Amino acid sequence: MSQYQDLKQACYEANMQLPQLGLVLFTFGNASVVDREKRVFAIKPSGVPYATLRPEDIVIVSFANEIVEGTKRPSSDTKTHAVLYSHWEHIGGIVHTHSTYATAWAQAQLDIPILGTTHADHLTADIPCAPPMEDAMIAGDYEHQTGWQIINEFQRRGLSPEEVEMVLLSNHAPFTWGKTVEKAVYHSAVLEEVARIAYLSCTLRPDVPRLKDALIQKHYERKHGVHSYYGQS
Repeated sequence: MSQYQDLKQACYEANMQLPQLGLVLFTFGNASVVDREKRVFAIKPSGVPYATLRPEDIVIVSFANEIVEGTKRPSSDTKTHAVLYSHWEHIGGIVHTHSTYATAWAQAQLDIPILGTTHADHLTADIPCAPPMEDAMIAGDYEHQTGWQIINEFQRRGLSPEEVEMVLLSNHAPFTWGKTVEKAVYHSAVLEEVARIAYLSCTLRPDVPRLKDALIQKHYERKHGVHSYYGQS
């Protein structure tokens, strides 16, 4: 049995949640899980339909993008995952989808504004949309540069990837992450729902106001703050 069996199983289960949650169509997405002690991660193979995906199809890749175990080519987005794992050490899992509403905001090159408490339950900032990639980056190592596009935008805005665990890439689609891959999947689903609600809100009222700061802090702190009281302790 492979020493990476548990890692492959966790990655398989995370990937299978994406179509179940309505976040991917056909092969439009991928999830990965990291093992930091071994400095490898498990990721979905490229172009394999979810309907036929098996745990043994999952590919193990090093942080240097070398295939450690697996007979299939890893996701075309593997280098993006590798950059994020290498530079953001708190991340345990990453998800990339082309979910409808989040991708629509990305194609419009717009941040998703914080309009309501559903958004504020999860983060206190607008969901950032990184600007279009420069031509030189596109012509180079595109997927590697996509990782840097995300990191550079967070640095430019002064955002913490531990507090804002999602991003849109202009004209592309969303990436999410979390301390675990389960959290990364959860954030992907939350992002899509927040994107949908924001789109509907802006359609109903184009001048919809941003959520008041007092409500942003209240809803975020009651769920994530030192004195949080949401859920069961």
